[in-house]
Amino acid sequence: MQIKPASFAFTLLLGFLAAVPYSGIDINLPALASTGATLGVSPSDVGLTMSAFMLSLAAAPLIYGPVSDQFGRKPVVVFGIALFVIASLACAVARSLPELLICRFVQGVGAASTAMTFAIIRDLFDETTARARIANVVVAINVVTVIAPTAGAELLILGSWRLIYATQAGIGVLLLSAVVLGFAESARIDSARRMGPAAVVRSYFRVLAHPLSLAYILVGAAGGATVFAYVTGSSLFFISVQGLRPGQYGLIFSACSAAVMGGALLDSRVGRSGISPAQVLVIGLALIAAASTALLAITLAGWTPPSLVAALLMAVAFAFGMTMPNVMNATMRPLPDIAGTVGSAAGSIQMTAGAVASGLVSALFDGKSALSMTAVMAACSLLGLIAYWLLARPAERRIYSREVKVPATIEEATHS
Repeated sequence: MQIKPASFAFTLLLGFLAAVPYSGIDINLPALASTGATLGVSPSDVGLTMSAFMLSLAAAPLIYGPVSDQFGRKPVVVFGIALFVIASLACAVARSLPELLICRFVQGVGAASTAMTFAIIRDLFDETTARARIANVVVAINVVTVIAPTAGAELLILGSWRLIYATQAGIGVLLLSAVVLGFAESARIDSARRMGPAAVVRSYFRVLAHPLSLAYILVGAAGGATVFAYVTGSSLFFISVQGLRPGQYGLIFSACSAAVMGGALLDSRVGRSGISPAQVLVIGLALIAAASTALLAITLAGWTPPSLVAALLMAVAFAFGMTMPNVMNATMRPLPDIAGTVGSAAGSIQMTAGAVASGLVSALFDGKSALSMTAVMAACSLLGLIAYWLLARPAERRIYSREVKVPATIEEATHS
């Protein structure tokens, strides 16, 4: 009953797995007020459940990555999805906000195991094929991003916010069954490797000491921060400043998600035609920086028609979809033997950078303009472009043209 890695069903399974963390955020957005009314707290207090979920998404992969390199991807994903199911059911029966916060944190710990999706792709496919598969996963994630808020609203009408969590548990059961029955282990397990705190530290040191992996982690973190800034700031601008209805804003948000999908699909297509990842990255990162800078310029000029702002946000989203599959692939490529650790470090740092950017946009919001959003987006996008040109490109030339040896241990780095 195993699903063949080359099949569409396998790609679909990876896409649904990778989308679990995002569905855990978006599907609950319509239910904040209802949850607060039931638990006797304000919607803003219930918003802390999102923070708890995102905090665990940033922290848990740091453990999952090394564990998956030692024991395999499948046990980690099975454990994580099972934990997600249990925590979702616990959320559905929570009777107080503190109880719900704890359950949401645990739910995020479970959902974070799906960060292994990108390591699985790196395990199984060569660079060109991996690039296309990662692009397909990005598409699946954004399909969920488009559907999840609407699905959450419909479930709220049919039942209550508790039904939303119960539905997440049901989806988790289906995914768990598919992984247990259809997924074969992808990692090449080294029986000589020993798992322990020192080994974990050494693995992360290898990632952070590798000039190319670290450079691409920084590029990805800057790109993620740019997107988190627009996700947070766009609702503040379009609803609070421009007075758009939530339904109208939902259409804009869906259009941006569709733009990410379009960018990822284009990258997959041009990859098959022989266009190099470097060419796509140059174009994509430049487009993100140009559109973000243009947003800042029109904000400073005091001219921000909603249609133009939406168009520029869609340009950022499209370019993000083009670049991220290549960034993730390039991040893991130099260290395939610890791809789980590399992917976990990249995901954790990106999530942390996104949370910081989101917090800055909210904290600096003046209630009358898009300045906090556009300023943070412009700064982050320019940092990403600079990191690529000054760090990633030079490191890539050194390593792949001359095969420079990179220190694998602290002792080697000290004596080199």
